[in-house]
Amino acid sequence: MRGGMNNMQGMMKQMQKMQKKMEEEQAKLKEEQVEGTAGGGMVTVVVSGHKEVLDVIVKEEVVDPDDVEMLQDLIVAATNEALNKADELSSERLGKHTKGLNIPGMM
Repeated sequence: MRGGMNNMQGMMKQMQKMQKKMEEEQAKLKEEQVEGTAGGGMVTVVVSGHKEVLDVIVKEEVVDPDDVEMLQDLIVAATNEALNKADELSSERLGKHTKGLNIPGMM
């Protein structure tokens, strides 16, 4: 019985250590930035690792008052690409701490 308690305490310490590392990685992710582009770089969207849109850059030559719909589509495409990159970055950073564990609610 005593061996089981020591094993459980060791596992709890390991989980606390993993939680601390994941919290540190999450804080770092907030500072990370990824970009998504569309239209050959005509529209760029910058997103944080926490999936907050930080900037939208539209090159002047893509602005056509007669085709606002195309510009909207480019912004949506660039935003989706940036958000996908943010997801990949998050999975990469946080996944290394949960590798091999099947914990509900975790990556």
